[in-house]
Amino acid sequence: MHTFHINRRHFLQGATASLALTAFGAHGMDIINPTKTLRVGLIGTGWYGKSDLFRLIQVAPVEVVALCDVDKNMLNEAGKLVSQRQKSGKTPRLYGDYRKMLADSNLDIVLIGTPDHWHALQTIDALKAGAHVYVQKPISVDVMEGEAMVAAARKYKRVVQVGTQRKSTPHLIDAKKNIVDAGLLGKVSHVEMCCYYHMRNNGNPPVVPVPDFLDYEMWTGPAPLRPYDGLPHVRWWRTFMEYGNGIMGDMCIHMFDTVRWMLKLGWPKRISSTGGIYVQKEGKSNISDTQSAIFEYDGLNCVWQHRSWGTPANPEYPWSFTLYGEKGTLFGSTMSYDFVPQGKGEKIHKDVVYEKEKYPEDLKEDRIELNAAPATRLHMLDFLAAIEGGTKPIADIEEGHISTASCILANLSMQTGRPIVYDPGKREIVGDREANGLLQRPYQQPWTHSDPKRV
Repeated sequence: MHTFHINRRHFLQGATASLALTAFGAHGMDIINPTKTLRVGLIGTGWYGKSDLFRLIQVAPVEVVALCDVDKNMLNEAGKLVSQRQKSGKTPRLYGDYRKMLADSNLDIVLIGTPDHWHALQTIDALKAGAHVYVQKPISVDVMEGEAMVAAARKYKRVVQVGTQRKSTPHLIDAKKNIVDAGLLGKVSHVEMCCYYHMRNNGNPPVVPVPDFLDYEMWTGPAPLRPYDGLPHVRWWRTFMEYGNGIMGDMCIHMFDTVRWMLKLGWPKRISSTGGIYVQKEGKSNISDTQSAIFEYDGLNCVWQHRSWGTPANPEYPWSFTLYGEKGTLFGSTMSYDFVPQGKGEKIHKDVVYEKEKYPEDLKEDRIELNAAPATRLHMLDFLAAIEGGTKPIADIEEGHISTASCILANLSMQTGRPIVYDPGKREIVGDREANGLLQRPYQQPWTHSDPKRV
């Protein structure tokens, strides 16, 4: 047990998110009486890996002792930035192989900010090394990876927080408490979710030699080795199914996870999806540019739609969810929410919370998502409270798995042309041998896929 204390009683009682807004809004986020400095390592020192790490440094008495990346240039730059941000001023030890970092460092916490195809192996190895883990979403690229991650977290009795920080987003916490839980919507019988961002990186860059500062084979790891056509960082890798699950796996998971949290939903009864590359056929990208999916529950369909072309259905909410209730409608996004009552009644609007005055260093950070920073700080505090209290965090690995796997299963439905019914107890798709064969992707040697029965 790590002996540090968080000065907010509700976190120790299971991190009731609905209280987070009032608890932290006036007084900020305080950690008191730290009696042990937590040893932290980061795997994947790119944009979001560093962003998560810097949010943790802002709210906790940590010492970042190790960083790992296969890009030496990015790794060295991250080392300098961390030495400037952490109180000790020390530069962490730098590694090119995460396995050596885990073996050397005796870490309390490991943050994982690598591309999706690495999340499962690195999470499970970090858990085996005795660390608690904060892993970015989506947690996995196939369903069996996710099952193995949940099994490993339980076996090694460690906390795994998933970077689905909408659950820690102040204005969305407010919406859940004061709109949904307060009954203003009444019975919700339809949900729509969408992403209309033009985010599908596409093009035809030539194959070129791998630069000497990048270990491309290690970057690729268990995924298929594509011909090298430039640095895969900053979204190029996301345009290939080899490394992820497209916009469905990247963006739907956030909104679907938020909806499940707000409405207390578990696994969908049935999932169906159609789509493909309908418009943007000119480049190498192999992820869908147009896709619809339905996640079915009793008396409720949660419908997803993305297009990486054209205009959004609602320009105010281009990446969002909409809850349709008998008494009104709730629009929600990372930037705001709007409640519109049925008939007479008062409309309610809330905007995202920024903390630029309290954390002025945010304004100097390259590529920071200022709207997401307060949510990530709350998410980190919830993670720490779960470690301290021996409880599950708000974005526990099992919840992250349900949301991730549901999006992966939607892609399998699109691929097979059939609806998918997944039985989480048996870890199989009901009555579909072909689809069951797609629950686990083949790994490239020498990497071995984790088995949930033998982690």
